[in-house]
This record gives sequence, C-alpha cells and structure tokens, in this order.
Amino acid sequence: MELKTIDLCAGIGGIRRGFELAGGYTNVASAEIDEMACKTYEHLYHENPHNDVTSEEFKKHLQKLHYDVLMAGFPCQAFSSVGLQQGFEDKTKGTIFFDIAKIIKMTRPKVVFLENVQNLLSHDRNATFKTIVDTLDRQLGYHIVGVSHNDEGKPLYKRASFVRNSKDFGIPQNRPRVYIIAFSRAYFGNHLECIDKYTPTERVRPAIYATLNDVLDRDVEPRFFLSEGYLETLEKHVKRQQKKGYGFGYRIVNAPEIEVPIASTLMATGGSGRERNLIYDSYNGEKYAGMEIKGKYSPINNKNIRTMTPSEWGRLQGFIGYAFMKDGRDEFSFPEGVPNVQKFKQFGNSVTIPVIEEMALFIRKSVDEMYESFSKTEQRIFSMYGNEFLLCSRLYEKLSQTLREETINSYFNMVYHYKLNEFRIKDLAEYLGVTAARASQIMSQITCAGCAGHTINGAYRFKNLLDMSN
Repeated sequence: MELKTIDLCAGIGGIRRGFELAGGYTNVASAEIDEMACKTYEHLYHENPHNDVTSEEFKKHLQKLHYDVLMAGFPCQAFSSVGLQQGFEDKTKGTIFFDIAKIIKMTRPKVVFLENVQNLLSHDRNATFKTIVDTLDRQLGYHIVGVSHNDEGKPLYKRASFVRNSKDFGIPQNRPRVYIIAFSRAYFGNHLECIDKYTPTERVRPAIYATLNDVLDRDVEPRFFLSEGYLETLEKHVKRQQKKGYGFGYRIVNAPEIEVPIASTLMATGGSGRERNLIYDSYNGEKYAGMEIKGKYSPINNKNIRTMTPSEWGRLQGFIGYAFMKDGRDEFSFPEGVPNVQKFKQFGNSVTIPVIEEMALFIRKSVDEMYESFSKTEQRIFSMYGNEFLLCSRLYEKLSQTLREETINSYFNMVYHYKLNEFRIKDLAEYLGVTAARASQIMSQITCAGCAGHTINGAYRFKNLLDMSN
C-alpha cells in the first residue's frame, strides 16, 4: 500500500529519506525555513521545501492535500502544562508543536511521526512531554504507541518507551532520541489493539558499520588535525575539571584501548560536538606532525589527534554510504560551495536515517496488518480524506450496528456523488440524528434526482431533504 507523507521541519530531509528507504511512501509536501538547509534539500530531492509551518497560508495549502502520514522533527520550545486544561489552541503562540497540532486537526492524517531530542522527556519538569501526549491522545484522538490508559482514562507510559538510540540500529553513534508514533483512532478504531505495543528497539538486519573505525576516512587533510597549542589547552581543561570532580572535556572516541569504539552524539552546535568526538589517526597524523599550516597558531600535534571530517559525520547519520546508494554508487552530495561548518551543522541537526527507516517499516507493517482486517466499508473509509472522511466515518460509527454494509455504502455514494465535503458541524449533527427509516426515504428521493447531484441544485436539494427529515 502506498502512503503519502508530508515532511515538516524537514532540515535536509533525513526523515523523508528514511521513509523512502522503507518503501511504500511518497512525499507530497515539505517545510523548512533555514535557507542553507533548503538548498541542500532541494539539491537532494529536486524540490524547494521553503515553507513555514507557522504560516496560515501553508496550513490551508496542506488542508487541500490528500496525504496519510505527517512527519516532523520539530524543535523543542518552552511551554507549560496549562494546555492540559485549556487546550493547545488556547495557549502559547510561537511553539512549533502547536502549529503542528493545528495542522493535524485541520488535515487529520492517518499517522503522525515526531522526532526530538531526549531532553524533551524532562523538559520543563516533564510538563512539555505530558502536554504533547495529552494533545495527541485526548484532544486530537490519536493512539500513541507506548501509551495505555487507566480505568479513569488517564494516559500511562514509561518515558523510556520513547527513547531509541542510534547505536542499536547499526550505526556506531551514541545518539538517544525521542520518537513518537501515533495512529488515528478515527481511521483505525478497534484494530489498533492488534499492533505492537512499542516501537522498534533495534535493527534486526546486519549492522551498517560494526565499529567507529569502519566509518573513518582513509586519507584526511592536515587541517582536521589539532594544533599542539589547542590540544594542550584541552588537556589542561580536562585536568581542571577532574580536580573539581567533573567529567567534562574532550574525548578520543577511538582510543587504542577502546575495544569497540563508538562516537558520541553529533551536535549541530559544531565546536563542542567535535571536541567530544576526537579521533586517534596515526596513519595521517604521523605524516603531518609538526607541520605548520595557515589558520593554526602552532604546529600540528604529534599525538595524532584530529577532529572528524564532514563525510565521517555523514556516515554516522546514514546519509553517506547508505541512504543514497544506487547501483553501488553513492549519490549523496552537498550543493557546490557549502562550507564545512554548514555540513557539520546540517548533519548534526539531522536524524540518523537507519533509525527512521526502522520506524517507517514499523508504521507500514502496522497499517498493512490493520488494513487487512478491515471490512470492505472500513477499507473504503480508509481511502477518504478531510471532511468526506469525517462525515462518512461518523455515519459508519452511528449506523454500523443497525444497517447493512450495502446500505451504509449507498450513503457513502450519496456523500461522494453530491460533493458533500464542506458540512458544518450543525449539518453533520442533524444528519446523524436521522432514523434509519427516514434516511432510507431520503436516499430514495435523492436517487430520483438523477444526475442533478453533480450540480449546485443537486446539493441544494440534498440540504433541503436533510432539513425536512427533522
């Protein structure tokens, strides 16, 4: 089954690529506001993603699309638990999550996939994550994988259920992240009981890279090696921190004594992220030791210590050497002229694609299993979007216990035939109040109207008949 996606807070498209690798997904809209990230995204996907999720114009554009899965690696911004009482639309303007929540409400995707930093769980004394769960679960009507409920309907979950680490998915990087997968109760109903209770915890296929050493470049330019003076500064800093009882400082992640080397979390901030991921490289280091190069205030160190290269970061996120391989060739590249500082930033700010791929496989498997257990009527509802879906799903919920599927499907035909996709809530409530006998009579009258249903007059006649039934 092909599912259509939208890629919000897209960065350079790591989430999108993970879904594409899983197969069965096609992206139909993207949004990113960082200019440099947009250039890389367009270079990779040949689409300009420059859209703003906070824009009402963009929200209305999404409302016109038919899509199934909303994906977003949204930024974590401060907001309090006041939303548990007031609702997400009544609070904090300017937090991206609430713009995403509004898009979910306006477009009703079948599945929501969100990614964020591990700190999301403890942010604002746990209030942030609690509000996100409440918004998706209670306010928007989504089943969140990993969340159950007590007898009073209160969400129950272990925060660890949402944390997955890149090192468990075939990539030698210690990168814990929060992953949220939520399925629409309106679309899937009781079938949600059939899916797994937790998201994937590991990659069951062979690892992409067994250790960090498999990621490292063979030939590295001298500019990536630390100068003697800078390395000495880092070493003194570590000693000062140790005297104070702290463990902060640089880290040589593949030091010879480490049996299975693994990288620390790559960080978009750049400098500190690189210092926590220093490399011991005797092959290149011995060639450059003592060399003086432009931009360094002292010669290159003689301990063979360097920072990682952008291509090594690209492998540790699955972009290089994995996600864009085609016929044995690696087709990943940056646009011409992108400086290294931007490459580090864009990789560090992205996702680990193999983790996303596993999450996308989980979603597709879950959707396929539920779809296979659908009745023919439920399968037809699943093919609907927007207000047509809302109306027909309510009809099915109301009438499935009293009418045959053939009769309910005739009502669906009526909704589709007469283009009844812009009902107000009042109209919908009136229609659901119709008895089976009156609904059958209305259906008979409308059938007599023939092809007039494709005209404004036909829709008007239906509205009149609807009013007559009360």
